[in-house]
Amino acid sequence: MSRDGKPMIFDSLRRKYVSLTPEEWVRQHFIHYLTEHLGYPSSMLANEVELSIGSKRLRCDSVLYGHGAEPRMIIEYKAPTVALTQKVFDQISTYNMLLHVDYLVVSNGLSHYCCKMDYENQKYLFLESIPKYENIKQS
Repeated sequence: MSRDGKPMIFDSLRRKYVSLTPEEWVRQHFIHYLTEHLGYPSSMLANEVELSIGSKRLRCDSVLYGHGAEPRMIIEYKAPTVALTQKVFDQISTYNMLLHVDYLVVSNGLSHYCCKMDYENQKYLFLESIPKYENIKQS
């Protein structure tokens, strides 16, 4: 499908067609990977979650929620041509100051990083892979 000559893709979480940008390509494939291969329920995921700090508005690319509607994971996407630098981690850390989640994930479709937060010891642990949903739903 296209709109005004621009390719569109159906976002199953937002239930609408959106512009197919390089970042959106990464998001749609990553959401598919989470739901189809790692067992994440699509009903617990949301795309383009808006946050506010004072008058400033921020937008998380994707958020995984727990059964009590508490945020559990923030996922930040970049286009495949964008390197996953400290700046990307700073961006997702800003979101986490508001949401205080258990996991932070960044992906550019080629590289993926997942951190498990340890608030008690004020540190985080990089995981070797994105955990399956069954391994995080109770943690």
